[in-house]
Amino acid sequence: MDERTIDILKSLPTPCYVVDEGKIEENCRVLKSVQDSGCRVLLAQKAFSCFSLYPLISKYLSGTTASGLYEARLGKEEMGKENHVYAPAYKEDEMLELAEICDHIVFNSAAQYRKYRSIIADRNAASGKKASIGLRINPMYSTQKTAIYDPCAEGSRLGITAKQMRLEFGESLPSDVEGLHFHTLCEQDCPDLMRTFASVEEQFAPYLKRIKWLNMGGGHHITRRGYKLDMLRTFIAEVIDKYGFTVYLEPGEAVALDAGYLVTSVEDVVSNGMEIAILDASAECHMPDVLEMPYRPPVVGGCKPGEKPHTYRLSSRTCLAGDVIGDYSFESRLKAGDKLIFEDMAIYTMVKNNTFNGMPLPSIYLLKRSGAELIKQFGYADFKGRLS
Repeated sequence: MDERTIDILKSLPTPCYVVDEGKIEENCRVLKSVQDSGCRVLLAQKAFSCFSLYPLISKYLSGTTASGLYEARLGKEEMGKENHVYAPAYKEDEMLELAEICDHIVFNSAAQYRKYRSIIADRNAASGKKASIGLRINPMYSTQKTAIYDPCAEGSRLGITAKQMRLEFGESLPSDVEGLHFHTLCEQDCPDLMRTFASVEEQFAPYLKRIKWLNMGGGHHITRRGYKLDMLRTFIAEVIDKYGFTVYLEPGEAVALDAGYLVTSVEDVVSNGMEIAILDASAECHMPDVLEMPYRPPVVGGCKPGEKPHTYRLSSRTCLAGDVIGDYSFESRLKAGDKLIFEDMAIYTMVKNNTFNGMPLPSIYLLKRSGAELIKQFGYADFKGRLS
């Protein structure tokens, strides 16, 4: 990161998220190059829903995918292109609206499909539009080790196994089921996708010959440095050539990877066996994946403990004892008033944050060539309005 950008970020009131418009566009150009191989790429809003950037993203991608009604509304209102939805279960009042605003509706089970297929048919007939029905499949083929993000783990509720498909539908799909969907990856490269698809082919071969589209889900780290882009383009082209159906990818992280920051201030430094910096940002409230995955986010100027002269545990001003971001070392001592910049904070941060302990939500800024532009600010009303 250049010194000008650091100066801009450290000039902002904290805590705040900053989304880098240039980096978003750079990521989208890479995704567009994959889309040019013949597939369609969708923004998975569960990772990044900062809709101020949707006009920019829509120049490159085919649309959005949602995990429920509210995300589907957002995609319809703010992107206005292809609008897909998948959820483990739907409520009837949600389906009435989803059938009107979504282009693809994916069901997690045969029971959910049978419960709602008539609603979709009626809405299609009344509106003249065509909401395409799909089923999520579970190849039970794990390629990752992070259990909380493994849809193929034993006992997973996500998707229909090959055995269940045959029990429910035999060797052919109902005529109104036009597509299949699988999502098994998390921050992975193309070889994992290829191995997963080989398992899908082996288990679901009769159905692949009868569908109009196949959604290969998310978890593709396409914009990460070193990702095997040429391999992915070739693989997609080969699948399309073999089967003739439309292929969808729905990355979330890849759209906003390395495109955001969380700027925070040191409020105090205390000592208890080591130096502990208390920040106005929180892992629990502002970057929950730090505790859930867990992982250690990068900090500008911060290194592993002991690498630089001064090591600190970075923590929060909530009352949760475990609200700790991690241990980092710095060239200079930290003191109250210093500002730190956490990197890669656009994904799974704003969409997951909360007001535990009455912590304020960080403001949201957009980093442009001309500087930082405030696009959203929160206050007491946002905390109070959620409670009663």
